Amino acid sequence: MLQKPSGNTTRLKSILGVILGAAIAASAIFALTHTLRHVNYNDVLETVERTDTHLIALALLLVATSYGTLTLYDLFALRTIKRTDVPYRIAALASFTSYPIAHGIGAVALVSPVIRYRIYSSNGLNTLDVANICFLTGLTFWLGNLTALGLSILNEPDAISLIDYLPPLLNRWIALALLVGVAAFLVWSWRHPRSIGTRRWPVKLPSGPMVLLQIVIGIVDLGAAAFAMYVLIPAGTDIEISRVVAVFIVATMLGFASHAPAGIGVFDAAILIGLGGDDKEPLLAALLMFRVLYHLLPFVLALALFGGVEVWRSRRAKVPA
Repeated sequence: MLQKPSGNTTRLKSILGVILGAAIAASAIFALTHTLRHVNYNDVLETVERTDTHLIALALLLVATSYGTLTLYDLFALRTIKRTDVPYRIAALASFTSYPIAHGIGAVALVSPVIRYRIYSSNGLNTLDVANICFLTGLTFWLGNLTALGLSILNEPDAISLIDYLPPLLNRWIALALLVGVAAFLVWSWRHPRSIGTRRWPVKLPSGPMVLLQIVIGIVDLGAAAFAMYVLIPAGTDIEISRVVAVFIVATMLGFASHAPAGIGVFDAAILIGLGGDDKEPLLAALLMFRVLYHLLPFVLALALFGGVEVWRSRRAKVPA
């Protein structure tokens, strides 16, 4: 079993995480400000108005697919901790309310466990169960994202060089290192059941086949979101889908690392720098539409759904038996 880190070590990691996030956000804001200096915002709005409604509907369908795969994160986490009694609808409710709200606020590590606990506690799950679910869903997120990141950088190292300023060859080596790391974890978990944590907080890890399934789900999640962005980019920009996917994944990871609400500023800067040429208006229009469909709309729906559940439970609790 792994030893529990000391309080000083945990505090140091938190401080370093905040510093890193702030540095990423500050660099992104500077880059975004520089990138948007000569943008004609009237052209941006006109591009949005000219966008085919069928393409917007397709993008919305892809966004729904992405969020649909997120519900499987919670479902498989429940199965890993042997809580097969919790139905899928509860897992889907916990997933869809926790992810958009937590990412929209920008405090995933604080908000997501609270929302999940409010949902799962009515089904008999305790704080330890919810902590395990949060850890396992995070594991699924990182396995899928790191795999997708490695594959995308391996395929489009030049696009990533515009963001990280590293030579394409070095980016390929980084991609290979990521994929080797994920493969090593997959082999390690495949040999026999694994667990980590402490005596007070034991965490059972998913089996090898389940890890492989988690990786596939993570790739589908990111792939659907990236395709939603791609279909919103106006025709004539001459941007290949492979480049969009690669830049989108890097932008997502940077946005997550920054801890900014919905990765605002960071995600946008990475997209515009990685995909943009001299003509920024069409790309900015696609980015704005994607923001509404993928971030704003789910955030509003999740808030309404979570608030409705809380009101319903409060009223039910007041009804005399």
